[in-house]
Amino acid sequence: MYKNFFGLRENPFNANPDPRYLFLTREIQEALAGLAYGIKNRKGFILLTGEVGTGKTTLLNRLLDWLNLEGVATAYIFNSQLDVSQLFDFIMADFGIPCESRDKSHVLMRLNQWLLQRYRDRKTSVIIVDEAQNLSLEVLEEIRLLTNFETASEKLLQIVLSGQPELEEKLRDPRLRQLRQRITMRCRTKPLSYDELRGYIAERLRIGGANGTPIFSPEATEAIYKYSRGIPRVANLLCEHSLINAFVDQARPVSPRAVEEAAPEFELDRVDPMARPIGGNGGDGTRVEGLLKSLNHLLEEMSRTNSVHK
Repeated sequence: MYKNFFGLRENPFNANPDPRYLFLTREIQEALAGLAYGIKNRKGFILLTGEVGTGKTTLLNRLLDWLNLEGVATAYIFNSQLDVSQLFDFIMADFGIPCESRDKSHVLMRLNQWLLQRYRDRKTSVIIVDEAQNLSLEVLEEIRLLTNFETASEKLLQIVLSGQPELEEKLRDPRLRQLRQRITMRCRTKPLSYDELRGYIAERLRIGGANGTPIFSPEATEAIYKYSRGIPRVANLLCEHSLINAFVDQARPVSPRAVEEAAPEFELDRVDPMARPIGGNGGDGTRVEGLLKSLNHLLEEMSRTNSVHK
């Protein structure tokens, strides 16, 4: 709708995790290099974590493109609401390994044979699990056991676990201590700084076909940073709808007013985009739980005091 008006070939702020649009900040470059190094050197378990919307899936898609060029076999698990049987179904299907039986022991023997043959052929195999913070403890334990496929010196299977900060909290569970101890590399994504956000917007516009003419005013970029807190996914939403608002008003470049009008559509004027859910494994839930315990203790003390006075 607004592409012709702003001189763009395509929508530069699409919500899809298109690896062409990966913006290489220092943290993203370090994470990508760490993942590539860990896989290439058969380090076994690699952990990738980052706040919601900071580009983990886009980074993984870029990694997958590189792995495919390198001839690495990949199984990409993007649905983390799986039981153990479904997990193995996904792995075998993505690797393209035929197995007549769905019995777990037969599946594991077939997978081990396939991995050994690839190792003899000097080929690497990788499982990438996205949104891993949602995996059950049982499934996480099964994934840990997959690293038992190994020779005397090297792992036959490399595994990347990617997830939100809740994943790191889940891995602190004593029941997952064996998995936690096997993580050999940790990579992270972070929100963008203001200068990085300016570069991020400019780069996406360039890839989308912009000819260098300013599309967002400096004040509009400041407003986008204020509301997005440097979260790329939120910045994309704001940029997209700000462009629409500016197009409706036939205004160039995009003004801060266009951003201010877009922010309430996503309640960004009221809700912090990095706010963690209350409850669960998050820190807020822990604080609330602690507060409730303190209140219950206080009520019990008051009840005992009243009983004594009676």
